[in-house]
Amino acid sequence: MPRAKGGFKTRRRRKKTLEMAKGYIGSKHRLYRIATEAVDKALTYSYRDRRVRKRDFRALWIVRINAAVRGLGISYSQFMKGLIKSNIMLNRKILADMAVKDPKAFSTLVETVKAQKETS
Repeated sequence: MPRAKGGFKTRRRRKKTLEMAKGYIGSKHRLYRIATEAVDKALTYSYRDRRVRKRDFRALWIVRINAAVRGLGISYSQFMKGLIKSNIMLNRKILADMAVKDPKAFSTLVETVKAQKETS
């Protein structure tokens, strides 16, 4: 039986990998072996970073809320605790967006939390 060198299937598989490596610098987009390593690494990073992105955004929202509430005389932890006690169910994404785009409504929210804190 003769040795199978590849042909159509192999060419198609290699072409797909090189297509994914389009835009890479140097031999990473030209040479199959090097392109394969680069593409595998890139796919690993993209899989991991789809999860990391969620963590990063949550951290960003917390920083924004903290900066906004400290300007209004309360700490982040006290603010979040006050929201829970006031039964205000807004997530951090919405709160951070509110702090940036609608500071007047956000300050009203902070005043509500402060008033609730004084009564309890």
